[in-house]
Amino acid sequence: MVNEMRVLVVEDYPPLARSLVQGLRETRYAVDLATDGEEAIGLLEAATYDAVILDLMLPRLGGREVLERIRRAGNPTAVLVLTARDGLDDRVSVLDLGADDYLVKPFAFAELLARLRAVIRRRYQSTDSTIRVADLEIDTQGRVVRRGGTTIPLSAREYAVLEYLAVRQGQVVSRAEIWDHVYDFASEPSSNVVDVYIGYLRRKLENDRGNKLIHTRRGQGYVLGAEE
Repeated sequence: MVNEMRVLVVEDYPPLARSLVQGLRETRYAVDLATDGEEAIGLLEAATYDAVILDLMLPRLGGREVLERIRRAGNPTAVLVLTARDGLDDRVSVLDLGADDYLVKPFAFAELLARLRAVIRRRYQSTDSTIRVADLEIDTQGRVVRRGGTTIPLSAREYAVLEYLAVRQGQVVSRAEIWDHVYDFASEPSSNVVDVYIGYLRRKLENDRGNKLIHTRRGQGYVLGAEE
């Protein structure tokens, strides 16, 4: 399964959990599922997530306690809370606990996707759905990539790696970090798959298209940026 960002779904109602996981994976997110609060804490300690979709009514450890632990640990992961309560006091209390947004059940899946994209953009301090690096443009909503105004077709795997480098532009991103953010626990690791897709991206983005954008930091990883 090839994905863009890594999301943890914390939901104990099986039909909704299955629906969320399937829908998110079809939208090319890497998805792990926890069906109770204790399992969620364990997964959050084992992996780095771009966002958590968190139900409040959970067995073993409630959603509010999970949220409190996330923030008490200094974890900046974006949290989108699912709640059956839509009263003002309920919404305020969830936001005060550290949630980035909330969605009242029942909800449309399209709205969940829109809110998920928004909280992830805010986490990476971007309010625009288009990420720009020099003359490269990445439309994260339409999943369209252009350089110098020319559309560049990418496979799902290529796009997944590029978008993660783009939200971390200017920073050194290790191979392990790239793997962690574009694959879930169900995926089988491969020693050189990240390097292979970096090579594909370079051929498509850089050949005869101007300056290099993807730079190698030997022994550390890769940087997406206009200059070395």
